[in-house]
Amino acid sequence: MNIDKNTRKTKKTDNKPKTSVPIVDSLATALSLLNYFTVREPELSLQQLCEKSGLYKSRIHRLCATLVLSGFLVRMPWSTYRLGPKLLTLGKIYESTNSMISVARPIMKALAGKTGESVALFALEGDISYCLAREYGSSRLVFSIQEGDVMQLHASAAGRVLLAYGTQELRDKILQSAVLDKFTPMTMIDPKKINAELGRIRQKGYATNRGERELEVAAIAAPIFNHDGTVVTALAVVGPVQRFSDEHIPEMSKRLMASTDRISELIGASLYR
Repeated sequence: MNIDKNTRKTKKTDNKPKTSVPIVDSLATALSLLNYFTVREPELSLQQLCEKSGLYKSRIHRLCATLVLSGFLVRMPWSTYRLGPKLLTLGKIYESTNSMISVARPIMKALAGKTGESVALFALEGDISYCLAREYGSSRLVFSIQEGDVMQLHASAAGRVLLAYGTQELRDKILQSAVLDKFTPMTMIDPKKINAELGRIRQKGYATNRGERELEVAAIAAPIFNHDGTVVTALAVVGPVQRFSDEHIPEMSKRLMASTDRISELIGASLYR
């Protein structure tokens, strides 16, 4: 089989979502480059994009030039790239019209005020979760998370909620992974233990995580139900481990679940708990 040398240097697994409608491959490839920019790597060189994507420099150069012309990327004087202003415009439009964010935001602010902790809204995207929105509490010591940050499902409270209430296919995919990342000595990576924990989450209606993602950070998360009873978002209260003791969890979980129930109601869901 001949592979266009301007397309790929190495054969990689195709992770594009399946669709019955034909897609424009070059457009999909160009837009996929935007996913490599993160809070930790906001500026990337042509070489870095080449290494991350597996594409040849000649093709990346043309794709980036197109994205620059469209305002999705900005080329810096030193020849690196940053995300462009068009994304900010589209992001603001998305936020103003996305019912989940607009509904959840005031409830998140109220919850952050009551608990003093950071509150974050996580959404399911494939087999990972990402931060859709966040609000900081009044406490001087807060957990810093940026909107757009990505987390693995098995090692976070919100991720395990999304796993527990997700499809069996998703659970099988995660639990049957060859290797689950161990972020700290506390990270749960035994598939049998994780599966048992998912059952407990469905019984309690919330998940907890103490020091599994970061040693000094703890979280409690609960599901948000859509109008059809599915769960693709979860709300989490996050803060220092010492403030998430067994004494504090019951009251915190009560406030959290009252907030997720309210959001679920406002987006048209019946109460499934």
